[in-house]
Amino acid sequence: MRIALFGTSADPPTAGHQEILQWLSERYDWVAVWAADNPFKSHQTALLHRAAMLQLLITNINAPQQNIALEQELSSLRTLETLEKAKLRWGDDAEYTLVIGSDLLTQLPRWYHVEDLLQQVQLLVVPRPGYAIDETVLEGVRNLGGKIAIASLTGLDVSSTAFREQGDTEALTPPVVAYINQEHLYKCQDASKKRFQLC
Repeated sequence: MRIALFGTSADPPTAGHQEILQWLSERYDWVAVWAADNPFKSHQTALLHRAAMLQLLITNINAPQQNIALEQELSSLRTLETLEKAKLRWGDDAEYTLVIGSDLLTQLPRWYHVEDLLQQVQLLVVPRPGYAIDETVLEGVRNLGGKIAIASLTGLDVSSTAFREQGDTEALTPPVVAYINQEHLYKCQDASKKRFQLC
């Protein structure tokens, strides 16, 4: 069984995340996705809300195999711990692929016990606009034991950051926007700079 492991900070999840999940569902037997706290980032919204928005995003994907699921129990600050949880769930015989955006490549060597992690997973890097894949960075990851593939998909030129900083709702799907409004998330961000307010 080929399992794609895709953790994301989802703060909030965007149409770009949705496109990646759709693409993964066509290439893997199972796509496990969860909202995660990234120790290298600050997060604006509680994990509970980010997971709920991610579930809305998944529900809105037309995956013929019905093979995408929110597996929130996999969430951990340490990806190695996430992998251990996945192995308890699906066993050692499954083939695990860790999916990351190209923006995370430079962080990867600083991850907890990264060499242990890279011995146990394949790595799939999804190119993101604005984050070129540097061959020297790839070489550094390979030197740590990484088996890397580059996805034949370039993520949409949308980001959670663009929404948080400029209120760009075009990056989001309607159910996620509705949830943000309902829960009053990302509200009253420095109105002098932002043209978008949720109060």
